[in-house]
Amino acid sequence: MSSGPSESAVPADANWRDLLRTTKQARMQARQMRRAARHAMPWWRRTLPTWRMVLGGLLTVLLFSVTAFTALYLSVQVPAPNAAAVNQSNIYYYADGTELGRTGAVNRASVPLSEISVNVQHAVVAAEDRTFYSNKGVDVRGILRGAWRTVTGKGLQGGSTITQQYVRSYYLTQEQTLGRKVKEAVIAIKVNETQSKDAVMAGYLNTSYFGRNAYGVQAAARAYYGVRASQLNVPQSAYLAALLKAPSVYDVSTATGANRAAAIARWNYVLDGMVELGRLSSAERARMAFPTPKAPRPTPGVSGQAGYLIDIARRYLVDNKIMDDATLASGGWHITTTFQKKNQDAMVAAVKKELRRLPDTRKAKAIRVGAASVDPSTGKILAAYGGPDYASQSYNDAIRHDLQAGSTFKPFDLAAALQHHATTQDGRTITPGTRYDGTSRRCVQGLPRGLRYCPPNQDDRDYGRITLRSAMMKSVNAVYAQVGADAGLAGVRRAAIAAGLPPDTPDMSPNPSLTLGVAAPSPLDMAEAYATFDNHGRHIATWSVQKVTRNNKSYELPGHKDIQAFSRTTADQVTSVLRGVVSTEGTGYRATGLGRPAAGKTGTTDNNLSAWFVGYTPQLTTSVAMFAEDPKTHTRISLGTAAGISRVNGGSYPARIWTTYMAAALKGQPVKDFQLLAATETDSPTTAPARKPTSTAPAGTPTPTPLPGPSTPTVVPPTPSPGPSTPTVVPSTPPDPTVVPSTPSPGPTEPPGEPSTSPSSGEP
Repeated sequence: MSSGPSESAVPADANWRDLLRTTKQARMQARQMRRAARHAMPWWRRTLPTWRMVLGGLLTVLLFSVTAFTALYLSVQVPAPNAAAVNQSNIYYYADGTELGRTGAVNRASVPLSEISVNVQHAVVAAEDRTFYSNKGVDVRGILRGAWRTVTGKGLQGGSTITQQYVRSYYLTQEQTLGRKVKEAVIAIKVNETQSKDAVMAGYLNTSYFGRNAYGVQAAARAYYGVRASQLNVPQSAYLAALLKAPSVYDVSTATGANRAAAIARWNYVLDGMVELGRLSSAERARMAFPTPKAPRPTPGVSGQAGYLIDIARRYLVDNKIMDDATLASGGWHITTTFQKKNQDAMVAAVKKELRRLPDTRKAKAIRVGAASVDPSTGKILAAYGGPDYASQSYNDAIRHDLQAGSTFKPFDLAAALQHHATTQDGRTITPGTRYDGTSRRCVQGLPRGLRYCPPNQDDRDYGRITLRSAMMKSVNAVYAQVGADAGLAGVRRAAIAAGLPPDTPDMSPNPSLTLGVAAPSPLDMAEAYATFDNHGRHIATWSVQKVTRNNKSYELPGHKDIQAFSRTTADQVTSVLRGVVSTEGTGYRATGLGRPAAGKTGTTDNNLSAWFVGYTPQLTTSVAMFAEDPKTHTRISLGTAAGISRVNGGSYPARIWTTYMAAALKGQPVKDFQLLAATETDSPTTAPARKPTSTAPAGTPTPTPLPGPSTPTVVPPTPSPGPSTPTVVPSTPPDPTVVPSTPSPGPTEPPGEPSTSPSSGEP
């Protein structure tokens, strides 16, 4: 039997074109069937992509991503180490270009990993990158987690690994761009492939910035604990690791309040991470005590006042996110400040001159002064006094936040009442001419239920019925405690913030004692706030840096907050009242020696722990604070004891320093008067009978409309000012005829009686 083709085989004479045609027809039929089936679906189902579309799109994206990453990976090479800024100083200049000071070369000391305590290595991993020993140089999950927290509003969180941070500081720059971040990630992957984890760890620890001008863990160990990196114990290592996130913020030797608490919380976070990673037992963790670092040593080359001014400029750059600590400390920057050399020299000379007048000059070392002077029309900081010498005392008294403001806070009580037309307990609209009961220890009326506040006047003196203008001149506690309650305690706080005090000022919660100045703003804060009144209610945030260059490249600086915090009428009324303080009948009478129109306020706190004078002329606003501290124990002591007299009031040495400085700073400038609105000179009549105070508080005072705070920069439309020829200058107001003239306190150096805050908020 002959063989032949099987029935299933394709005939030899079949045309291959017929086969293709049949296959194509089958595909077309299948496509038509799918289209028909899709057409039969509800309209909303037809809008959704098919699984083939989704799969095709994903494959396309994946192919594109792999291709792009491969091209990027091949094109990006590991660069040479970035040494552009190594061993360069930062040079700071006065506003006129005169050199102010230099911060010196970078303090760096590289050591091999064998000379770095394993405690530090474990702590850094717990603080910065807990997947360091398992990741490939980048942590994709960490990046996605950080991006998700940022997008969902749960806080900013970076996803950089230790390797990425090392690449950034050693090979690249701190430039915040997407291109630099992508480049950083690629180089990190390559570095992870070519270098061991130990090599990366050593490089990271030797290049990281720890604050106090210390680059590298060896320099940091000496700067904070006076030991070598190999000698660091677990608590010390955890603190140095905590510093990496924010060196200047977490330095507990200079931090106060919230920053100190945040530093300790970060330290605890690191220790808990070491337990989680198995590097520390729970029992050992429980026994850990916070390792307080030693006091910072001053940077060479910034002695005298230069170090304090540089500190103010540095904080401005960092706080306004112009650059971070590490970028600034790397060196090579030329920074032009707003400080005027003439003003600065005048301030130093004024402090020295007046302190030499102390009766007991042997105790003068215990007396400390903090001061700041600003241009009210621009917000420029023109001068500051931070202490006797930065080389011997690096703590900056011009920006410290632990001195109660005392009676210098009273203008905020008045401004809060005037701005929103607050009323007295018996319904009278408050004006500078409104009369109050000045009886010492009179209990404040209208406080929330359960609160009782009966502050004494200085020397427990009674003033009887007295206007707000005269009560400011005499600094009567009983009156302004009631004014603050009538304006609303929260309103007083908002007024202080609107004027320029930071919202986180210590002890500035809305309680009755706030009205008499238990809050602790810095001298610079108070100069900024009073400048708002000087500038007719317009608040301009203070600033200290006007130009930044590096390698002949200029860097853009941000603008400055500038809003109408109070109406011009309110601000000018406050100025009119404060002019009465600087008169022969006011507590600030010594400031009349300036021989120019001036306004201001004195302040003295309980136990004579601080004394203030804050005042201004149309061209210049200056704040002076004085306190005393035991040179050995740094314990706060009475100013009177340190000065060798019964008491130092704000109207004595602080007012003398202010007057001497202002006379020199304004020498050669024209004498200008305050261009106040005419309406501020006239106090509206207050003919309604005053109620006799009772021990039972009446119904609360109507709540005033809140002032805008920093988070709500609503602009209050200023009251139109008169034309150039119409402004009326308010003369110093004569004493209220119903008030018995104040009798000066004992001692030749004392001004008229100056009340103190009550109660004191205590020492920090």
